[in-house]
Amino acid sequence: MDFKNLILEIADGVATVTVNRPKALNALNSETVRELDRAFAGIEADPEVGAVILTGAGNKAFVAGADIAVMQSCDPVAAREMALLAQGVLARIESGPKPVIAAVNGYALGGGCELAMSCDLRIAAESARLGQPEINLGIIPGWGGTQRLARLIGKGRALELLFTGDMIAARDAERIGLVNRVTSDGELMEEATKLARKIAAKASIALRLIKDAVHQGQEMDLARANALEADRFALCFSTEDQKEGMTAFLEKRTPKFRGR
Repeated sequence: MDFKNLILEIADGVATVTVNRPKALNALNSETVRELDRAFAGIEADPEVGAVILTGAGNKAFVAGADIAVMQSCDPVAAREMALLAQGVLARIESGPKPVIAAVNGYALGGGCELAMSCDLRIAAESARLGQPEINLGIIPGWGGTQRLARLIGKGRALELLFTGDMIAARDAERIGLVNRVTSDGELMEEATKLARKIAAKASIALRLIKDAVHQGQEMDLARANALEADRFALCFSTEDQKEGMTAFLEKRTPKFRGR
């Protein structure tokens, strides 16, 4: 696939998607959001891809936010259309069948923080800064920030970040659960790739069912969520990977999963 604002690379079962607008600190405009949608649609359909890394070009920003120069001219109708477009693409990333790791380098603010939160896991460089500064522009997050942030770090902490618009350092983001781990700047992509390859080697059907159970279960009461889990657990027993995994365990060898 050809992209203007993205770089897509696939190696060893891992797809790396890089937002490539470094002169704009990788800010997201509608064209880039649509390219993300197209990239992830292709990744979903590619049987060779077991996990995905999403990052930004350069060392200053993962994604510094939405393109303010574009948003400034929006009327309410255009602003809502932009929000719904982005929300749909982020929902695709979040609910897609393959695990997605955000490798957060530099600023992840506004739409960039929202993009990172749509990923399953977040690894941040020591220099990364995250936040939802929309209040400083006289607006609120529109790409899922008010919803995902509270689900990830709790309502009180989320409201503090949303009310103040403050940026937080990577270590503070790790402490409150906004990122999974922090690495040195120079080791970010190495650590993200190592984790992605580890995940990509697992049983792909089981990975997809884990994502489905977690995301759907969050919206249910515990009894219904446990019933959903039991159904997904049972589905695993229709796969060749389940038979291979358990046979390999009993034979004390490494399983060879085939995604069937």
